[in-house]
Amino acid sequence: MKISNNSNIQRILGAYRKNVKNAGKTEQMKQKDDQIQISENAREYQVALGAYKNLSEVRDEKLEQVKQQIVSGNYNPSAEEVVDHMFDRKI
Repeated sequence: MKISNNSNIQRILGAYRKNVKNAGKTEQMKQKDDQIQISENAREYQVALGAYKNLSEVRDEKLEQVKQQIVSGNYNPSAEEVVDHMFDRKI
């Protein structure tokens, strides 16, 4: 049985030859630069995350200051301050 004269085989071989010829052309094509789009929500998140990261430094400084006041005996918050801070933080 000969398969070289089969029309289906000839179509497959023709498609293969065309793909082989075009394979060299893909290397010559210029690639497009990648692009990224950030949504408005993502931008807001980035701003909030940056503020949060800066917040920890401020809180660490405040914590050290209060610790030093407690050790030295100078930390005497009033009852009103304690209650105000409790309600501000919803404790």
